[in-house]
Amino acid sequence: MTTHRLSAPPTFSRDRLRFRERHRPDLLPLLAVWAVSRAALLWLLTHDTLGIGEVGKEVHVLYRHWYERIAGGDLPADETTWQYPPGAALVILAPGGVPGLTYFQAFVALALLADLAVTLALARAGGDGAWYWTGGLPLLLHTPLARYDLPVTALAVAALLALRAGRARLGGVLAGLGALAKGWPLLTLTGTTPGPGTRRSWWSAVVTALVGAVALAVAYPHTLDFLRHQGGRGVQVESVGGTLLSLAHLVGWRGEVVFRYGAFEFAGPPVEAVATGSLVCTGVALLWLVMWRVRSLHWSDATPLDAALAAVLLVTVTSRVISPQYLVWALGLAAVCLTSRNTTQRPVALLLLPAAALTSFAYPLLYGEVLAVTPVGCLLMLARNGLLVAAALLSCRLLWEESAPDVLRVPWSTAAGAARQR
Repeated sequence: MTTHRLSAPPTFSRDRLRFRERHRPDLLPLLAVWAVSRAALLWLLTHDTLGIGEVGKEVHVLYRHWYERIAGGDLPADETTWQYPPGAALVILAPGGVPGLTYFQAFVALALLADLAVTLALARAGGDGAWYWTGGLPLLLHTPLARYDLPVTALAVAALLALRAGRARLGGVLAGLGALAKGWPLLTLTGTTPGPGTRRSWWSAVVTALVGAVALAVAYPHTLDFLRHQGGRGVQVESVGGTLLSLAHLVGWRGEVVFRYGAFEFAGPPVEAVATGSLVCTGVALLWLVMWRVRSLHWSDATPLDAALAAVLLVTVTSRVISPQYLVWALGLAAVCLTSRNTTQRPVALLLLPAAALTSFAYPLLYGEVLAVTPVGCLLMLARNGLLVAAALLSCRLLWEESAPDVLRVPWSTAAGAARQR
């Protein structure tokens, strides 16, 4: 694999950065599979009785309610379910501007357009990413069409592809726009190649996010109240910490599951400690990412893509909340990694596919078992979250081994040599 050392400014040939047409998938079969699979998802959404059912209720009821408040000039900042940056208001408002459709129909149509945009962008980039995305997203069933994560993921994917193409400012702007709506797309800048491109992308992201936040603060009051609601959250049943509490429940812990902050969370004496532990783990994960960036010397065209996936997986598994739509983020970034021949993340991308399938069993298929903390529900969440943790750790290890200084890899080779001598 061709790598670049920081002792000399990294340079990438035009042959490496441009999207090579000979590696692009054939669009006709790709779009045919996309159309058939998305038609199936639409059918599931319009016949919304699978498992616990009412997957689309979030759009019908909650998003529609938010739309009416935001359109009237008022963010739902006093509602505990509003836990999103102010840019989310623009995503919620967008379906209301589509003529001739109900709010629900327009929301789903825009979600499908975002999905199609991701598919086409990945196809243009080449590699296996477009097929991975087209086949991987349906593993989550119809849930992605009833959440606003597809447009945000589209911005993150576009940001990474722009960075890969050497368009640092555009990548930063797109990452900043995504961060305005959901926060996590800012992690796409974790692995930008050191040099002027990094400064341009980071400054573009910061300026975009700040200007957008100020503009929204002028238009709407209390734009930062979502931080208070985020801080008050407990441990969601589907999170890694929730899995630990579920196992404790099986062996006698008397905690209970309650609905608050728009999710089902555990309540009981040790929950606060588990929530604090999750926050500490998130802090440690972010420190590891900083250490990786400081110590890394080897960079390929795939390093920014691989680092973005590792960062998002780390933040996901250490979070107090893991909603089903979080897998949309991971699948999107894994698909971008697969557009590069030099990616280290192929094993991680493979692990994410069964994790996505198990997520659909957890919600909506067997959500009642998960909420009731039955042995079946616990086993399901243990398997899904085990795969996610394994994917995150493997992603970090592969990223480190590929880009860390040679001196840090000496202990591994020394240990292996010593074992052979024995």
